[in-house]
Amino acid sequence: MADIRLGTASWTDKSLIESGWYPPDAKSAEERLKFYASNFPLVEVDSTYYFPPSEDNSKRWAERTPPDFAFNIKAFSLLTQHPTRAEALYKDMDRPEGKKRIYPDDLAPADMEQVWDRFLSALTPLHEAGKLGAILFQFPPWFVIARKNKDYILECAKRCAPYRICVELRNETWMKDDNLNETLEFLEGNGLPLVCVDMPQGFKSSLPPVAAATADLAVVRFHGRNAEEWESGSVQKRFRYLYSAKELKEWVPKIESMASEADTTHVLMNNCYADYAQRNARELAELLKS
Repeated sequence: MADIRLGTASWTDKSLIESGWYPPDAKSAEERLKFYASNFPLVEVDSTYYFPPSEDNSKRWAERTPPDFAFNIKAFSLLTQHPTRAEALYKDMDRPEGKKRIYPDDLAPADMEQVWDRFLSALTPLHEAGKLGAILFQFPPWFVIARKNKDYILECAKRCAPYRICVELRNETWMKDDNLNETLEFLEGNGLPLVCVDMPQGFKSSLPPVAAATADLAVVRFHGRNAEEWESGSVQKRFRYLYSAKELKEWVPKIESMASEADTTHVLMNNCYADYAQRNARELAELLKS
């Protein structure tokens, strides 16, 4: 039987807590994680994109979840070549003067090495507990298909080993025309999971809903289809989208096909507004059972 794990991107979102999805007695971070883990076998940690994880948090997460639970960790923004808030850097590291947002080139190579080392070291407790699923490398919209960018993806995978990564691309050039086969062959040839996405279409960052298993782990992320608010600049508005049963059903044969080619399939609802992601994850789980 295919190993399909469903979960959501975050369990700590403010609007989720305010939605009433958690029982009234789940007031602490520990109680909420335990309740979440009693409902889903997988979660994606989104906060690590904005601030690097800590080893203490990884240890607590491992202790508070069942043996077969898995955490996917979103890579720190600096590691995916996104602009990063200067205050998100480790407190004992030098920050470039006068810059509120920094890029990898703004740091000395030795400092970037330290960022990599400390980010990965913080995940050790999850890895040792067998609960580290994959590190999500979501690259920026300006990360086009190019040799240097393919090389950087391979560098990320090499640096993270023995942890595994999955790759989410957000520039249409990777999937346009003949480039689709090139992209899939590149990822498959290097054993790297493509993150398949459901998202609004018609934007430069839009990728088509390609369903492909390019490694023994297959990954799907649902971002919602809120085209009107996709470029609003508001995360809350962008992901405020509740999928209909019809829309979820479109993905059932795709997910089943991917699962038949992979050992494990991770399906994550990233429409994180109120309890939309949790509701849709449960609905999709039922559809996959039927």
